[in-house]
Amino acid sequence: MVKIINKISIILVLTVFVIIIIITSIKVVNNHNDKLLEASHKYIIEQAKKCIDEKKCLEEKITLQTLYDLDYLEKLANPVTKKYYNHESYVKKEENNYTFVEIT
Repeated sequence: MVKIINKISIILVLTVFVIIIIITSIKVVNNHNDKLLEASHKYIIEQAKKCIDEKKCLEEKITLQTLYDLDYLEKLANPVTKKYYNHESYVKKEENNYTFVEIT
């Protein structure tokens, strides 16, 4: 009887340990992916700001295609999905706030 309880205890401890490892791994990967996307979006926004500062982009919505055509960007891929961004994705300027809107 004691051996069965010991085996069950060991199995429970190992199960809890595996669950903790899985949850932690998922959180780390999700955090990493979020940071990759944030860095990619910041780079696109910076290039759009540069285009605006040089008075080449005057619209409130600056598409990636515009940035590609004006040589501010080379064709970019989403760092998480590894798929190229849609050319219709854009940087939206509202007063002094810039946001990248990804069209899928």
